[in-house]
Amino acid sequence: VNVVAHLIYPTEKRLSERGTLLSLFFDLAQLVTLLTITGGLNNPFAVLILAPVTISATALRLQSTLWLGIAAMAAVAMMSVLYLPLVQSDGTVLEAPELYRSGISAALAIAVAFLSIYARRVTVEGYAMSQALTATQIALAREQRLAAIGGIAAATAHELGTPLATIKLGAGELARELRGHPDLAEDIALIRREADRCGAIMADLSQGGRDDSQIKNAPISAIVEEAAAPHRSRGKRVLIRVDGAVAGEPPKEEPMAARSPELIHGLRNVIQNAVDFADRMVWVDIDFGAGGLRIAVGDDGPGFSADILPRLGEPYISTRRRASDPHSEIAPDPEFGGEYEGMGLGLFIARTLLERTGAKVSFANGGDARRRRSADPEAPPELTLPPGAIIEMIWPDSILVTPKEIARRALGPNQRFETRP
Repeated sequence: VNVVAHLIYPTEKRLSERGTLLSLFFDLAQLVTLLTITGGLNNPFAVLILAPVTISATALRLQSTLWLGIAAMAAVAMMSVLYLPLVQSDGTVLEAPELYRSGISAALAIAVAFLSIYARRVTVEGYAMSQALTATQIALAREQRLAAIGGIAAATAHELGTPLATIKLGAGELARELRGHPDLAEDIALIRREADRCGAIMADLSQGGRDDSQIKNAPISAIVEEAAAPHRSRGKRVLIRVDGAVAGEPPKEEPMAARSPELIHGLRNVIQNAVDFADRMVWVDIDFGAGGLRIAVGDDGPGFSADILPRLGEPYISTRRRASDPHSEIAPDPEFGGEYEGMGLGLFIARTLLERTGAKVSFANGGDARRRRSADPEAPPELTLPPGAIIEMIWPDSILVTPKEIARRALGPNQRFETRP
């Protein structure tokens, strides 16, 4: 059969699901036939009956593997009673005791079942991990493109500022010279208004492109604020505290960190997860000291399920329900990465990206809702510990924090898109 298939089909032909299953059934039938005429289960090569089933478990659908596994078990049962014994040249029959053959039959049947299940599980989890890593790469590439677009927009607005100022200056001079020509003065006024409008648009581009590629370092709280910005308008309060003080109060000197897309997008995913499940509040605590940098994101939602807490961060692990509706499953949010939400990929992507920056990510629950830093039961949120889920990220100083002499040096020249004569 292999020779005929090699002659008929090209070497690059790929078998369909049905074709592969039929090929494995043929291999199984061929093997069973050979074993039946050479001693059955007395033949040590009977263990090869596991091969077709294992291949099916790793390459085919579950239904195909079940059919092949049932056929393999039936073949084992048949060969335990129907077989041609092995006979040596002197006429001696090689045959194991019946109890031993029964044990081999049971062992092969159990091996078929457990190897199929194990191979199937490894294959499914490997595929899930591959899909999750692909989603991570897509998310990171999108973040990098957005950062690059912001830098280009800011640089473009800066370069266009000079010619636009020249246009406005020329329009002003023409307006003064053409005061006695109302028909032309109206056109000049239109030019000035449109120039002012262009100036406002370029100012917005410059503000939107504040993530210029040359601004490589920023204070930790500024990076966290940048990550939290898209989620501040979603109806939940996001409170950022730096060493216990609310961001915006007279700050003490903060460490600087590299504004990498991995860090920003990873923090954004963690904050998004907290906002998704929070009732009213999300806390982001930033602490830094001799032990390194710590960022903890907590919420006042229902918290993580205790039975899956050790597996959080793995792909397709998602059990929390929204605080606003504890009886409903997670629903996709198309505006904030809805294609991943509810699939357990959000935290997997966040954990993968943050671990690339050197973070150690851990998950916990805050405990009782009345647990507070202040003894006052009516303490404000600024003094409250998160009662729901908490995701903690810790970096050693030497990994994330940028040395002061590097963070404070000059930014360098602006980018230019063409060489002017």
